[in-house]
Amino acid sequence: MIHHYSFPTEIHFGPGARRLLAEKLKSLAILRPLVVTDANVAKLPFFDELTGELSDIAVFSGVIGNPVKSQVEKGIAAYRAHNADGIVTVGGGAAIDVAKAVALAVHHPGDIFDYEDGAPGAKPIDKELPLIVALPTTAGTGSEVGRSAVISTDDTHQKKILFTPKMLPRLILADPELTLGLPAGVTAATGMDALTHLIEAYITSGDENPMCDGIALEGLRLVSRSLTRCVKTPGDIAARSDMLNAAMMGAVAFQKGLGANHSCAHALSTVCDMHHGLANGIMLPYVMNFNKPAVEEKFRIMASVVNTDDLCAWIDALKKDIGIPGNLKEAGIAEDKIERLVAVAKKDVCHPLNPKPVSENDFRSIFKKAFGR
Repeated sequence: MIHHYSFPTEIHFGPGARRLLAEKLKSLAILRPLVVTDANVAKLPFFDELTGELSDIAVFSGVIGNPVKSQVEKGIAAYRAHNADGIVTVGGGAAIDVAKAVALAVHHPGDIFDYEDGAPGAKPIDKELPLIVALPTTAGTGSEVGRSAVISTDDTHQKKILFTPKMLPRLILADPELTLGLPAGVTAATGMDALTHLIEAYITSGDENPMCDGIALEGLRLVSRSLTRCVKTPGDIAARSDMLNAAMMGAVAFQKGLGANHSCAHALSTVCDMHHGLANGIMLPYVMNFNKPAVEEKFRIMASVVNTDDLCAWIDALKKDIGIPGNLKEAGIAEDKIERLVAVAKKDVCHPLNPKPVSENDFRSIFKKAFGR
């Protein structure tokens, strides 16, 4: 059964939803789409099946690893070469973020970082963007329901945020069958990304938003019952459905803001080129132990949702159960990176909304604990 709902954009959710693509493109009057995907997804059997049903398309499959500016520039060139009139993006958060940035650049000239959110002298995003149709293949970032794209510089891997509600995909075809072929490690890492979004959104010091809080808690419940099942029983379509919903719910909830865990994860991606979800998963219990004294009541509520007495201990047990390294040393990160990690994390835009202020020394202490010290 295909379910249909809008929050915050139109979503068709359920096994087989991908097969609605040709029909929906026609209804949106997208006749010459550019398909933006990553190199691995482009090799999967379903991708040929999906694109084989479309006519007059071009495929850009140059997204590899964390999204960087050069990938966006190549995507823009592909869009213009095809004279495209819309974008279909198939993949995880990296492909979807690149697709959003390409859409922004179509009618906004200059360097894409000229439009960096909050940067001094940033240019306004004041023109229309081509429509985006998103088919997520991972259950993690929830970028398909997000209004921003995170793109890194090619040289320093510094993350920059592009933001506008105009980047919201017009339509999402959320098909849990597209996540069935994910390796266990990717399923685990992206699942921890979704979990981090849900937890940080719930405890952030951002503006009060009870709707987001309710969404975050229900998403947390879905993760607690289904992430381990996804990793250990990869063909469990009900569990995959839970996680795909939880990922979208996390991205909706974190419009309230995020926190120090994301600042640590952004530092690990910048300094060590670590997968974002893996970085979030490794750091989560260490940052949450730091945060707990500031929001004890919210920790009690979250613990009750996942049926435990100690949320941080539950996170540790979950990590072990699904194969996420217990600390940074186990993940192969050298301790001589600590000072660089601290410097990048302190400059990150996420931690100012952490429920507890985080000083440079606090970040140093958190990273040291995450190395097992």
